[in-house]
Parts: sequence; C-alpha cells; structure tokens
Amino acid sequence: MTRRVLTPRWLGALLLAALFAVACYHLGWWQYHRHEAKAERNARLDAHYRADPVPVESVLTPAGLSVEDEWTRVRVRGTYVGGPVYVRGRVNERQNGLEVLWALRPDRGGPDLVVDRGWVPPSDRGASTLPPVAAAPSGPVEVTGWVRRGEASRDKRMPPGQVASLNVREAAAALGAPSVLPGYVLLQSERLPDGSSPERPQPLGPPDRSLGPHLAYAYQWWLTTVVGFVLVWFGVRRELRAEDPVRYPPKRRKTRIWDEEDG
Repeated sequence: MTRRVLTPRWLGALLLAALFAVACYHLGWWQYHRHEAKAERNARLDAHYRADPVPVESVLTPAGLSVEDEWTRVRVRGTYVGGPVYVRGRVNERQNGLEVLWALRPDRGGPDLVVDRGWVPPSDRGASTLPPVAAAPSGPVEVTGWVRRGEASRDKRMPPGQVASLNVREAAAALGAPSVLPGYVLLQSERLPDGSSPERPQPLGPPDRSLGPHLAYAYQWWLTTVVGFVLVWFGVRRELRAEDPVRYPPKRRKTRIWDEEDG
C-alpha cells in the first residue's frame, strides 16, 4: 500500500487532501474566533449593561470609544437640537421597522451627541412615507442609555431625513449637526427638570446574547480535516483489491438465518 501511495496519481490525491485539511483547519479557527468575539461581547454586557451610569464624556470622547467600553451605561444632560432622522431596515422583536435618531447638545459643551431614541413600525402608506414619531422634548433633558460604536456605512444614497445604517457621520450630516462625537447613545430613559418622562418611540429590546453555532462549526471543520486522507486510504485499498483479489480477498458476506431458511 505504501508503494502504491507513492505513485504520482496518489501523491496528487494526497496533496489535495493536505490542502483540504489546511483549509478546514483555518475555517475552524475562523469560526472559533467568531465564537470568542460573541463571548467577549457578552462579558462586556455583564459588566456594563445594568451598572450605575457614568458621565458619557468619561468613555466617549472626540478620540473615539474603545471596544472595552461599549455598552457602558451613561448619563448626559443637554438639549435636543436636531431630528428626527430615520434608520431604515431595523428589526425589533422580530418586526421590521425604523430607528429614530436625534442630535443632543450637551450642557457641558463640546460636540453634539447622536441619540437613538427608539423604534417605530413602518407606515401603513408604504416605504415612501415615513411613520409619525413622538417629538423629542424641546427643553433641557437628562438622558440615560448605553454608549455604542457606530456602524459601517452602506454607501447608499437615501432621501432627506433617512440613513441606511447607524453610521455616525452619515447620521450627523442628515441631522445637520456640524460636529458629533464618534459614537452614539442608545436611549434607556429620559427625565425632564420636573422629574417626568416625555413620550418616546418604542424602546428597543435587550441585546442578543446568543453565542450562535460557531463553536460547533469550529469542531466540525477540525474533525473534517482527516476526511481527505481517509478517502485516499479507501481509494488505494479498493484499487489494490481490484488488481489482486487473491492477496486482498473481499470480506465474506454473512448469511442470515432467514436467508438459509429461504434457501
């Protein structure tokens, strides 16, 4: 069998099996890293999601927001100066709709802050009509929420007052804000100076904490690395048996009791 494997034909098959094994190895690690990323996200949620709020400027600065600080619960006081801007194609509680953004000017000064105030269902009149939404308060307000990193641009031209993704730069342009912080706040609650809470769009559901099937996929890819070599072994074995049935006799088939009785 060793001499047969060293022939050009089967050496080529072994090379293909080796390439397949290398591909499966790296695909397994790709899936494993995706699992690790979701596990790290859940660890951040455990550390930040229900923690006491901190001033937004302590984690979100003009220099940006670190990955470790995402989902930090923050608080900021200011006044809404622009909005609404709608983000299309957003799912909440398994229903497609739109998220609604406003620009908040903090009392402490500095760049404006994009605030995602919640979700609204689409208009009954079709996609070309924007649904009505509760207006943001016109005076001072205290906002509590979770700080998030902006999304990648989808490079789509949208009608005025709409964006295709929650890209902070595109949202700032649509809001007419000359300067915004490079992140946004997902609203949890608002409080007016008299202690009341204004009307707002529907709150978004809690973040998805599922780890997905990535770990199982990783193990599947790693177990598949040997498949090519197993197929080569069976192929060589079958070829040798076909050439020399005396030296490599086929296994004798067992006769079942009911077959003997039928005979």
